[in-house]
Amino acid sequence: QVQLVESGGGLVQPGGSLKLSCAATGIMFNIYTMAWYRQAPGKQRELVATITSAGTYTNYADSVKGRFTISRDNVKNTVYLQMNSLKPEDTAVYYCNVKGKEYWGKGTLVTVSS
Repeated sequence: QVQLVESGGGLVQPGGSLKLSCAATGIMFNIYTMAWYRQAPGKQRELVATITSAGTYTNYADSVKGRFTISRDNVKNTVYLQMNSLKPEDTAVYYCNVKGKEYWGKGTLVTVSS
C-alpha cells in the first residue's frame, strides 16, 4: 500500500522560510518523478514543482521560481520542498504526489501571515 506523509508545515511570517518533507512507503521511490502541489482556499490544486527520479531535472511554477527548491533523498525515500521568501499568497495545503499516479498524501498546511 502506497503511503505519502507530508510534514513541516506551519505558520510563518512573510519573508520567512519552511522546509517540507514527504516520506514515501510502498513504492519503488527511486524510479518515479515526484511532485509538490498546493491548494489554496477556494482555488484549484496547482503544480508547484517536480523532480525526476534521480534528481537530475527539476521544474517549478513561475510563481515560485527562485524561491522554492525541490530535492529528494532516494535512500530515505523522501522528497523535500525548501521554501524561502514566503509570501501570503503561498498560503495553502501542500501535497506531495507520485507524478502521473493517483497517490496523494493528506497534505501539510502552510500559512504565511504576520
